Amino acid sequence: MKAEISSIVEEIQQALSLLRRHLDWDIALKRLDELNAKSEHPDLWNDPTAAQKMMRERDQLAKSVDVVKAIERELDDALTLLELGEMEGDEGSIAEAEGLLKQLGHDVAKRQVAALLSGEADANDTYVEIHAGAGGTESQDWAEMLMRMYMRWGEAHGYKVETIEYQGGEEAGIKSATMLFKGPAAYGWLKTESGVHRLVRISPFDSNARRHTSFASCWVYPVIDDSIDIQINESDVRVDTFRSSGAGGQHVNTTDSAVRLTHIPTGIAVACQQERSQHKNRATAWDMLRARLYEIELKKREEKANAEAASKTDIGWGHQIRSYVLQPYQMVKDLRTGVQTTDPDRVLNGDLDAFMEAALAQRVKGGSVDVHDTDID
Repeated sequence: MKAEISSIVEEIQQALSLLRRHLDWDIALKRLDELNAKSEHPDLWNDPTAAQKMMRERDQLAKSVDVVKAIERELDDALTLLELGEMEGDEGSIAEAEGLLKQLGHDVAKRQVAALLSGEADANDTYVEIHAGAGGTESQDWAEMLMRMYMRWGEAHGYKVETIEYQGGEEAGIKSATMLFKGPAAYGWLKTESGVHRLVRISPFDSNARRHTSFASCWVYPVIDDSIDIQINESDVRVDTFRSSGAGGQHVNTTDSAVRLTHIPTGIAVACQQERSQHKNRATAWDMLRARLYEIELKKREEKANAEAASKTDIGWGHQIRSYVLQPYQMVKDLRTGVQTTDPDRVLNGDLDAFMEAALAQRVKGGSVDVHDTDID
């Protein structure tokens, strides 16, 4: 076997090993058998909510298991063909097998992402919250650019994107915004985007055309259904109402229909101004608060399972995940994985898959992967 082909085979086998470890393979197969048996029970749909939750879990787990089995099957078929070709001196079979292995090696990184989206809430819809950092108009404009970037990504992938809360900046941009992404595995895809995003550019708001550095944060948390019980003491929550505001005067009300909830023990605040009805906005805000508290619980579980990477999963102004440089050169670089591109316009227009895939793959490796720069141009 050629050295190049041997190296590709080794990389595929390593990917399979990581996926099996991530899924806890034996437990995953046993759980899938249990879920398949439950799905055939005649009383399954007596409780539609529980049935939907169970079927969601089964479908997600089955998809992850099928990806691993497909890679294993294709690898075995290609290696068998290569072995037969080498034994018989059949150059055509050898070339075909090498082509199959190269293609599998090329595809395996993308295909394993489907298996990585097997977390407890990965299949759910998700909220994406954007906040401008310190710096006034500069950071507020950058926050709006981030909001547009994620909306473009969502639209390109067939997600329905709704704006739940929008607080415009004084001169330009936004102070904050919350979007709701509806579609398959929305949280699974977007969850690694939580963190601080840094922009370096020549300021369009600076008459001296000086270079500025701006920061904005992104927080991603899953929509939760009624089957997930999150207890909140109402006395721990401060409720404020205010008038809605929107870009270009959209959805502006003359009554205090917008609602903000602040969870005093944690300091978490959520707001909703999507509807003209204060009652509807209040209900949505409570859903958002429950989702935020659930996301914290998910992170606690992840940190417990990956103690060595616990500090890396926290979100704060000191935890940058990506830099976007427009001047004096052009580059977007993920500081966690080393993935980078010299085409920031493409990224800011929503081309984020390479960054998301790399961050998901790194989670499987426990955060201890050897990171090197990877150009995605």
